[in-house]
Amino acid sequence: MASGYMGKLLFVDLSTGEIREEPIDEKICRDFIGGYGLGCRMLYSRQKAGVDPLGPENTLGILTGPFTGTIVPPGARYMAVARSPLTGGWGEANSGGFFGPYMKFAGFDGVYFTGISPKPVYLLLDDGKAELKDATYLWGKDSYETEDTLMTEYKDSRVICIGPAGEKLTLVSCIMSNHGSAAGRSGIGAVMGSKRLKAVVARGTHEVAIADKVSAQKIIVEYIHSLKVVGPNGMSPMQKQQKYGTSFSTFGAAHSGDAPVKNWGGVGVVDFPDRAGIHHDVFLSKVDKGHGCWHCPIRCKAILKIGDGEYKYAAGSHRPEYEAATAFGALCLNNNAEAIIMANDICNRAGIDTISSGAVIAFAIELYENGILTNKDTDGIELKWGNHQAMVAMTAKLANREGIGDVLANGVKRAAEIIGKGSDQFAIHIGGQEVAMHDPKVLGTGRLASPAARYHMDATPGRHTVLFGPHSFVDTHFLNVTGLCHFGRWPEDEKLMTGIFKAVTGWDYSWADLQKTGERVVNMRHCFNLREGICELKWPVNPRLVGKPPQTTGPLAGVTADIEAQEYWGMGFLDWDRSTTKPSKAKLLSLGLDDVARDLYP
Repeated sequence: MASGYMGKLLFVDLSTGEIREEPIDEKICRDFIGGYGLGCRMLYSRQKAGVDPLGPENTLGILTGPFTGTIVPPGARYMAVARSPLTGGWGEANSGGFFGPYMKFAGFDGVYFTGISPKPVYLLLDDGKAELKDATYLWGKDSYETEDTLMTEYKDSRVICIGPAGEKLTLVSCIMSNHGSAAGRSGIGAVMGSKRLKAVVARGTHEVAIADKVSAQKIIVEYIHSLKVVGPNGMSPMQKQQKYGTSFSTFGAAHSGDAPVKNWGGVGVVDFPDRAGIHHDVFLSKVDKGHGCWHCPIRCKAILKIGDGEYKYAAGSHRPEYEAATAFGALCLNNNAEAIIMANDICNRAGIDTISSGAVIAFAIELYENGILTNKDTDGIELKWGNHQAMVAMTAKLANREGIGDVLANGVKRAAEIIGKGSDQFAIHIGGQEVAMHDPKVLGTGRLASPAARYHMDATPGRHTVLFGPHSFVDTHFLNVTGLCHFGRWPEDEKLMTGIFKAVTGWDYSWADLQKTGERVVNMRHCFNLREGICELKWPVNPRLVGKPPQTTGPLAGVTADIEAQEYWGMGFLDWDRSTTKPSKAKLLSLGLDDVARDLYP
């Protein structure tokens, strides 16, 4: 097996308790690299179409990439995959922290779960061995308590788990680790909860081999030097991330047009003029100490001091990332940083996606404003724009599935279907998944051009960690499946990227080879959706999201998003049918997806 891999996958049937090992196929690794690349290949091959996302036949995969757990920074990511209960299509989530490397130290590249356990269990991966253990005593505990309990019981271990939200099958729930690192999207926490799988614990002494350590170390030195180059703002990328994390962007985005405002219906400079409370220095003032994912020199995360104002969040809470700060900030017209921290902490402990949580709160505020929800529905909570106390109180109801929170826990699409009364006009989602906190009407440059398409055309819609288009196949999908983090900025230098890939795996891939690998992953995920009867073009899009009609004031005045990426169809890059989105047979065969070609063209 190539370097960078442990060479083993686990398959766990939770219904029977059977655990079996299987050697990893090197050809599949060459074609799909790792992470959700391996996940989509495996689920397409081994899982039939139409399974209930919360039923026993849905497969939950927890997977790493070849860079995960190596000396290459920041190689700490793991990915979770399954058929999504939110969209009914391909589901994946991506997270850093420490668990991914520790899973490989335990001797495994990934584990696939099927079935439903008769009682709550957790999986222990212990230096090459695997065992299911009774988790009844953990059921009902929040993610922090669960992680602390298991890490105390198993020294030198790391844990991923669900909180009470996942146990209650909250469709916007996620998988948590590291007291605040979330594999947040696609409702994967509900899949884990449906299987009564509370946690996975990993520890071990296996080393992740790399093919050429000397070359790798030289490239890493050059790479880290690139992160230290001081930019026009007087800070290097590393310094800025270390000091502020992603919250650095929150203040500026609220007025630039990048951040959505007032449930996607507002204009920052008009509806949210006072944004002083969400300035990055305000969040910085709450920091106790910085920290980062496993062996990451950037260290963009931070642990906060105990809340000593109106909100008494506990010491050890995490600084909100940009997405959470915007979802609970500009999206709700909330200018109170401590309320954002509190809402973020509620989500982390319960195990719910902060993007979706902020979105459903903003949705509920607009329903309240329009008389669709009343005080009776909200148990007296006055859901008004900028009312940070109401926002925090409703986040707690969502986390506990209490009152109207039980409806909101299904996400805005299903909540609108349940509430009715025209509430769907205020539900901002793509295919059932709430949209990340970057406005698709903002035009990017270079590899980030036409960001609108990532929300509509990607197999997992509305995402912030994937892009869509000729260049972004490498920027996102190849990078993700290796186990590297976006903030590492590796693809900005093609020579460094191809060099480090060869140094780790021993495979001599050109930049074009890496692009083709990303393209293969994109098409595999897309064909998973096609088999489920999903054509991304047919996902309805709320006109507010794309600027129909366009805003009349602010930086996005007159702008309408090209969310279907017309230029990609016109240039023929995709080679997908314009109405069905089926890739051509020639495209599939050129990518080595012969079995998929036979399925689509019998």
